[in-house]
Amino acid sequence: MSAYSVIRLCFSSAAVALKFAAWLIFSVSLSASVLGQSGGAHVGFEEEQAAAKAAQVRAEKLARKEAAKEARMQELAGELAKRQEAIVDLQSQQGIYDQSLIEAYDDVARLYLELEDYESAAGALGEALQIARINSGLYSEQQLPLIQALIDARSRIQQWQEVDDLAHLIHYISQRLYALSDRQYLSAAQDYGEWKLRVIRENLLQQNSRGLMNTTEDLSSFYEFVISGLEREVDADARGMMALLQGKSQADIVMARNIASTPYNYFQGTESQYITQSRCQNRRNAAGQVVRQCVNVQVENPRYRRSQQEAKRMALYRHTSAIDRSLERMRTLYGPDSLLTLSEKQEFDAVVRQLQTEADSLRRVRPSGFLF
Repeated sequence: MSAYSVIRLCFSSAAVALKFAAWLIFSVSLSASVLGQSGGAHVGFEEEQAAAKAAQVRAEKLARKEAAKEARMQELAGELAKRQEAIVDLQSQQGIYDQSLIEAYDDVARLYLELEDYESAAGALGEALQIARINSGLYSEQQLPLIQALIDARSRIQQWQEVDDLAHLIHYISQRLYALSDRQYLSAAQDYGEWKLRVIRENLLQQNSRGLMNTTEDLSSFYEFVISGLEREVDADARGMMALLQGKSQADIVMARNIASTPYNYFQGTESQYITQSRCQNRRNAAGQVVRQCVNVQVENPRYRRSQQEAKRMALYRHTSAIDRSLERMRTLYGPDSLLTLSEKQEFDAVVRQLQTEADSLRRVRPSGFLF
């Protein structure tokens, strides 16, 4: 066999070997692909089964929950009917204003609340409150939890004017019952202030700009009255004072923002809005003679606009200064001479820092000092 033939045979054998290797690789790849698809299909089937089972479990759980809720509703309805019958019996036996009816109406209100019938719950609580006032007087402590429950019920159905009236009432009764330094009064004052601040921020009573500013001004004055009285007490509660000062600062910040964004011509100037001027001109009379005739007319006073700008500037200065004073008072509460714990001092310091940041941002948005 010639060398050429050997080389040719080798090349031929190599070609065959390469073809065989290529076929083998292709076969293995194909098998792996088929096996992968088969395995993937199996995995996908298992995932579908798991998802279906999870959905079934959720549906069964929801069905059990709905059944339990329905059973509870029926139970509450039955209990409500019994309680209402008991009220009728009490009214016939003891009279319609007997004190035992307070608890009976309160129990009925709780059932209505669980049934999410907030209007009926408020009605039952109103009956209980009326009986309490008849039996224990207009300023009894017994009313307070009933009024608070009424506030909660009215809030659920967003009867904000009624909630506001009740908030005024609960604060007024607390003011009659407790001393200024009493923690129960301080708690009532804080709740009242927080409610009024929410009224302002969310405009729950649908007030116009003037109404909101008047409400904010009243709130700031309320805080100042309570704080000034509390400062005259020997052993004033530091935490209660801190909460009141924080509320006043927030009210003054809201007020300052409203003032800064309000046009100056909204404010009442200190000068007269109009002035009288005499305007004269020469005219010929019927005899042909030239006579001078003058009339008095009212014109806008140019100084009135400047006085409006000054009124806005002073209003804004009054509230920004009040913020600074409140922050200084707060810093005094947790100063070196304070008896507060370290954690309380750190908590108060964080509050003051936050309020200071808000006050500083308020000053930064006023170009050249004030917006006009």
